[in-house]
Amino acid sequence: MATPAGASTTASTTAASFTPVSVSAAGTATTAARQLIRTKVYFGRCKDTCRINVRITNISRTYLYRVKLNARLSVNGRSVGSCYDYVGTIKPRKVRYAACTVRTRALTQRWNNYLDGWASFNRYARTSVAYRYYR
Repeated sequence: MATPAGASTTASTTAASFTPVSVSAAGTATTAARQLIRTKVYFGRCKDTCRINVRITNISRTYLYRVKLNARLSVNGRSVGSCYDYVGTIKPRKVRYAACTVRTRALTQRWNNYLDGWASFNRYARTSVAYRYYR
């Protein structure tokens, strides 16, 4: 699909963890464009299925269109699945909530290992929010 003349597309990524882990971003030589959103990741029920809730705040004065959420879940450093959600339009200075559920065999196996006492269950979610805006 062709991009309209005045459209810009961008994506923002965040990470959330259940255990206190410091996340540091490596500095790059190029300057990135300022992001128009802020995200906060919450976990819902997370056992053999895991609910990932994300609060997306539009901090700009422009409408954001076609907002999409992608989330990757890992437990104990191993990837166990991913999910996505279509959010829609976010008005200027407003908040929208998105959520998706991960249901995989790998997640169930990690949960069963935790119940059996063989491993811990430290979950970690990486989210990416893509959106389009018009200048």
